Amino acid sequence: MKKLFLLSLSITGILQASAQEFYKSTEYGVQLGGSTYFGDLNPNYGMKYIRPAGGVFFRYHFNPYISARAAINYTKVGYDDQYSSNEFQKQRNLNFRSDIVEAVAMAEFNFFWFETGNPQHRFTPYLTGGIGAFYYDPYTIYNGRRYSLKPLGTEGQNTAEFADRKYNNVSICFPVGVGIKYWLRPGMNFGFEIVNRFTLTDYIDDVSNTYVGKERFVIDPMRPNVASQLQDRSIAVDGQQLGRAGKQRGDNATKDQYLMAQFTLSFQFKTYKCPSHLKGMIWEP
Repeated sequence: MKKLFLLSLSITGILQASAQEFYKSTEYGVQLGGSTYFGDLNPNYGMKYIRPAGGVFFRYHFNPYISARAAINYTKVGYDDQYSSNEFQKQRNLNFRSDIVEAVAMAEFNFFWFETGNPQHRFTPYLTGGIGAFYYDPYTIYNGRRYSLKPLGTEGQNTAEFADRKYNNVSICFPVGVGIKYWLRPGMNFGFEIVNRFTLTDYIDDVSNTYVGKERFVIDPMRPNVASQLQDRSIAVDGQQLGRAGKQRGDNATKDQYLMAQFTLSFQFKTYKCPSHLKGMIWEP
């Protein structure tokens, strides 16, 4: 009788163990929040132009402390010299807007053990960092019309003398940030993160170097073209504008940046296969 009882308990334990639910190491999610830009038109990290930022992501959990994520995001950035209290910027009078589409790969490092469905490991802050590529195309509105700024060569890029100032519409970024994760219910995770993108371009805003002088743009002095008007939009002081050859237009000592603050909602699907990091361990959900 005693042997039969022990056998019954063993069978019950085996059945319970085989029915134990776990969650896959893969995770799929969406993210939504806002973004802003820092650069030549916003050197003091102002927050006067914030626009929606959203995307989708895939995350893979190597273990409860380390995971990797691939994401695609879309946002719009921009700024205006008139937002600044700096007198030089107000006189310079430049502005821009740009759509940004990025693809990034990031690693995440959790401070605490995090495991969806496990009430003892429900929450963690984390650090994240990685690399990505993004597309941008700065433009401005002038006399009610939209003009893409790159083809105009506003800093002389279309001349042989300043051809080294040409830039590409695709550049590299290095996202670095912090966040928090919390599972709302088993398999459903919620988070919030702030991630800044350091970039390898100084032309997200189409401003970087010195003025090259209006004479390099004007073909007919009686009929100035759009490029000559947009390369120097400064407000005249004592009858003179800023845009004289060699005078500073931007600051090429630093690269442009953009930041995203986003909420995340993601899902992990059930599996009966015990994850490798849990093998040999027992916990009750």
